[in-house]
Amino acid sequence: MSTQETTASRTRSAYFPATRIAVSGLFLLNGIFIGAWATKIPEFASRLSLSESQLGLMIVCFGVGSLVLMPIAGILIARFGSAWTVKAAATAFLPTLLLLSLAPNIWISAVFIFLFGGLAGAMDVSMNANAVEVEKSMRRAIMSSCHAFWSLGAFLGATTGGFLIETIGGLGQAAVVTGVALAGLAAVWTSVLADKPHVAEAHRKARLPLSPLPWLIGIMALFSMVPEGAILDWSALYVRDELGASLALSGLAFGAFSGTMAVMRFAGDHIRDRFGAVKTLRVSTIFAIVGMALAGFAPNAYVAMAGFAICGIGIANMVPIAFSAAGNLPGFAQGVALSVTTVMGYSGSLFAPSSIGFIAEHTGFAWVFSMLPLLLVVVLLLSRHAVHADVRQTH
Repeated sequence: MSTQETTASRTRSAYFPATRIAVSGLFLLNGIFIGAWATKIPEFASRLSLSESQLGLMIVCFGVGSLVLMPIAGILIARFGSAWTVKAAATAFLPTLLLLSLAPNIWISAVFIFLFGGLAGAMDVSMNANAVEVEKSMRRAIMSSCHAFWSLGAFLGATTGGFLIETIGGLGQAAVVTGVALAGLAAVWTSVLADKPHVAEAHRKARLPLSPLPWLIGIMALFSMVPEGAILDWSALYVRDELGASLALSGLAFGAFSGTMAVMRFAGDHIRDRFGAVKTLRVSTIFAIVGMALAGFAPNAYVAMAGFAICGIGIANMVPIAFSAAGNLPGFAQGVALSVTTVMGYSGSLFAPSSIGFIAEHTGFAWVFSMLPLLLVVVLLLSRHAVHADVRQTH
């Protein structure tokens, strides 16, 4: 092997060590399961003869499960480390899609969907914590690309889910996804970065933090994820009902947003390493504000979709930066500040869309999308706290 080839090989291993590949794989697996569940919802509701209100309560069980088990995951990370916690959470999480496919009635399904949402959330907190540890070990940002792999996994789970359900049924789809995921987990198992537990610190610090800093970063994550959830759930209905788009065109509203988001998440780590977390967050937030305002005041569907695409460019890296900042806060037990931020952030995407639907019923979606930039202005005002995400400055 030539000197140039040897140097190139070392460079690749420095940028993509096994620990980074492993945690990216965990994000991918989690995303695949969420995407697979999204396509499974109609079949799940039909099999159990759920009304719309009953299905709504089931989805609430998913959210409640996440909010219950996420803080517990934070405590476990403090006591046992993120590697142990993410492996335990993933091992418990992967069979839950099969359990949902086998559930014989509504009550057992409610228990299983609580576990599905809870363990998905526990895995989410712990894999984000492990990504923070990999960032520290590499002295390089990787959080945005990890979230990009989650988005890729959700895309794969969603696009293959319908085909699998049509061809081999709901149980068959769950079996295939679970089998592939278990094989993937086994492949990355030994490469997950082993971090040291801080048992003594956990006893002293693993309570809810009294300092306002984790809560302020949690507000940043919350106000970044509320607009994301609003676009996910309501953008298609907005451009169809209020801007006169066709059914086919309305489906592209979220596609425009998610497409630019995926691209920017893969580019986000390099941008953050070059310009710093604070500047990256501020520019990202300005893009998000402009895009959301453009969508809210749009005269037609095409302008609205351009606004959603610009918003995707901005929102893409706002949450990863908030998570990195929380995971690197000095003076907190490992995982606790991150679990606070994660719970606050995901509560925005889990519960805010239903409130938005209620408000829009009385005001219209144009007014809602026009007002959401106010939340993003708060993120801009708090952006100086993103300095903790600059992992090169923490060593």
